[in-house]
Amino acid sequence: MTAERRPQAAIGSDVLALPGIGRVLRHRQGRLALQMLLTIGALALILDGFTGPQSAARNLATVTPWVHLRGLVVIVLLLAGNLFCMGCPFTLPRSLAKRLALRGRRFPQRLRSKWLAIFSLFALFFLYEYLDLWASPWLTAWLIVAYFGASFALEALFRESAFCKYICPLGSFNFVYSTLSPTRIGVKSPAVCATCVGKECVNGSYAAQPSIRLDEIPTVAGARALEVRHGPQGTLGCGTELFAPQMRGNLDCTFCLDCVRACPHDNASLFTRAPGAELAQPESWSRRWDVSLLAIALAFMGVANAFGMVPPYYALQEALALRLGISSEFVALLLIFVALNLLLPALAAAAAGQLGRWLTAAHKRDSLRDTVAAFAPSFVPIGFGIWFAHYSFHFLLGPGLIVPVLSEFLGGSGDWARWSFSLDATLIGLLQLLVLLGGFIWSLRLAQKAALRLYRRQALLGMLPWALLQLLLMLAARHIFTLPMEMRGTLALFG
Repeated sequence: MTAERRPQAAIGSDVLALPGIGRVLRHRQGRLALQMLLTIGALALILDGFTGPQSAARNLATVTPWVHLRGLVVIVLLLAGNLFCMGCPFTLPRSLAKRLALRGRRFPQRLRSKWLAIFSLFALFFLYEYLDLWASPWLTAWLIVAYFGASFALEALFRESAFCKYICPLGSFNFVYSTLSPTRIGVKSPAVCATCVGKECVNGSYAAQPSIRLDEIPTVAGARALEVRHGPQGTLGCGTELFAPQMRGNLDCTFCLDCVRACPHDNASLFTRAPGAELAQPESWSRRWDVSLLAIALAFMGVANAFGMVPPYYALQEALALRLGISSEFVALLLIFVALNLLLPALAAAAAGQLGRWLTAAHKRDSLRDTVAAFAPSFVPIGFGIWFAHYSFHFLLGPGLIVPVLSEFLGGSGDWARWSFSLDATLIGLLQLLVLLGGFIWSLRLAQKAALRLYRRQALLGMLPWALLQLLLMLAARHIFTLPMEMRGTLALFG
C-alpha cells in the first residue's frame, strides 16, 4: 500500500450484486469451492504423472496443463479476469501458512520487484524446452509438487504473499494480461474508505482474540455508527497488500476477493469496466524498469516460445554447433533463450525509447526509464495476441483429447477415435491471424495515446520506433505460425 492517493479508473456494474454468484463469492468460504476443485485436479495430475502411462498424449499431467489449461486460461483472462489466481490450488494452504506467518518478517526490500518474476518466467520457459516438460508426465508432476511446496513455504515465512506477488511465473503472466480484462476490484464510495479506521481490505479482520470497535460511516443524512468485529473467523486481507481505494488496475491482484470479505462496510467489490482501461491511463502503470520490462519481455517470450517449436530453431542450434563449436544442447538453448527472452526485449525497448526521445528532441526532458514506462503498456495487447494464437493452436488441434485421457485415468477405456478430432487447419490459421492483427492494432492505438501525451505535435515521430518494433513482433509471430509446428502431446495420436 502506498501513501500516495491516486484516482480510481471508472468502474461499471457491481458483479457481486448479481443474484447467486454474488452471494457465493462473498461468502467466507466462497473461494474455497473453486480452490478445492482445482486442487483435486492438481492432485489427479500428480497421481497420474507419477503412476500413470508415461506417454504424454495419454497422461493427465501433460495433456491438461500443456494442451488444455493454457488455452482456457487466456480465454478466461480476456472474458472474465484472473479467475485462475482466484481458484489457485497452490494457495489453498494459505490460511494455515499465514497464521504461522502473523509474526513473520517482511519479504526483503531488495527483492520486492518484478525482476524475480521475469527470471522465473524465463526459467519456466527454458526448463519447459530443455527438459521437454510437455513430453514428461513424471517431471510435470514434480513441477506441480514444487509449486505447492514453494507457495506454502513463502506464505509461512513472510507476512505478505511473496510467492504470488514477486515470484510465481504463472501469476505474473496472469497479472500482466488481466490488465485487458473487463473486471476489476474497486470501491463504491471513496468517502467510506477515507473514514475507515481499520483498513480491513488490506489489513484483514483476523485476530487471535476477538475485538470490537465502532466506525462512524458517512451517509447522506450525516453519519452512522457501525460495529466492526475482528476474531479468529475473520479474513486475512489482501495477500499482495493492495489498498482497494488506491488500486489502479489488475496488476498484482489475485482476484481472491479477501478485500471484499474483510471490508466491514460492504464497500469493496468486483466491478465491470472497459476492457484494458488501465492500459491507457498513465497513472495506472508504475514507472519502474522491472514492471515495464515484464510487459515487454512477455511479448518477446511469446515469439521465442513458439520459435522453439519450428524448424528454424533446430537449424539455429546446428549453426551454433558448426560455427561456434557448441555441441551442448543446454548451452546452445541457454544462449538462444537469454538472447531472445531477456537481452533482445531489453535492448529493443531501450533503443526504441532512445530513438523516440532523439527524434522529438525530448531526451533532456524525459528520462529513458519514463519513456519506456509510458509505452510498455502498449505491448500487452500484442503480447496477449501472440500467446493466444500459440495456445489456441495446441488447444484446437485436440480439444476433445482430455475426455479419453480422463476416462482412462478413472479406469475406463478411452474412446480415442471419437474424441481425436481437430479444428480445420485453415480456420486455426485464420483465428491466429485475426488475434495477431487485433492485438497489433490495439497496441498501436495505445502507443499513439502514449505518444500524444508525451510529444503532442511530434507524436508521430515519437511513436514511430515503438510502432515499428510492434510490427516486427507481429510479423515474426505470424511467420512462425505459418511454419510446421510440433504438436507436442498430440503427436502420437495424429502423427
